Amino acid sequence: MKKLAFILTVLLVGLNNIDLKAQVLDPNESPLDGVYSKSLNNPNRKPVPYVQLREADLMWLKRIWREVDLREKINQVFYYPIEPDQGRKNLMTIILESVTESGNITAYKAYEGINPTDMFNIPMTPEEVKGQLSDTTSTTYEHPVTFEVRDTTLVEMLTADQITKFRLKEEVFFDKQRSVMETRILGIAPLKPQKAPDGTITGFMPAFWIYFPEARRVFAQAEVYNRHNDVHRLTYDDVFLKRMFASRIIKESNVYNRSIDEYKAPMDALLEAEQILDDIRNREHDLWSF
Repeated sequence: MKKLAFILTVLLVGLNNIDLKAQVLDPNESPLDGVYSKSLNNPNRKPVPYVQLREADLMWLKRIWREVDLREKINQVFYYPIEPDQGRKNLMTIILESVTESGNITAYKAYEGINPTDMFNIPMTPEEVKGQLSDTTSTTYEHPVTFEVRDTTLVEMLTADQITKFRLKEEVFFDKQRSVMETRILGIAPLKPQKAPDGTITGFMPAFWIYFPEARRVFAQAEVYNRHNDVHRLTYDDVFLKRMFASRIIKESNVYNRSIDEYKAPMDALLEAEQILDDIRNREHDLWSF
């Protein structure tokens, strides 16, 4: 009986010590931002590798280009936070830091001369990337002393919050070895707004391309906000792989190599994009036998 009482006393003292340690900060400890200690391996996470494909196993493949509007509610995880906060950064900030500072991601030109290209064959230097993201405006300047009026050009670097759209290049294929229809992203291009002389936005054009399989190493270590559960922490790589975003098809591979808006009016272009998506779904359905 005395032995049992001793064991109970030891357990109670241990539980009290655990409770006190959980509620009282030791003078030698630093404040903990949260109720638990996050894993030290999180900054070193690696992306889940793709399944190796054989050409013989691909029964069907289609190349697709999509446009992602960050102003849509489901896509706001890419746009916020505008300034780094709570250990998170928006997608454009991560891309810019990796391209122009750390060099972990290589940027490729979106134009070869005046012709658009997305073949990842012309690397860009950090200075070229910054030049592509600069906005040039012409204005007049009046000298405060001589009152002489001169034409001047202002060069302003676009910030991450001014990029509101991205373009995706991806391939959809059916793998008969695993009997799955899968989509893999090949590249991402931030879209730079084109402005009229009065400052209104008239359109968007790709600033540069990044190769997505290379960028996955960086995206897998960058957390995004999970609107459903803060303890279930997602990364940008998770969001892309799980297709947790909304997009619109703007082009499919075709003999003319033209985008939808080149042969369809704006409203008809939306219907054409839905038709392409339906064709992909129907093809997946037709590949199964019931």
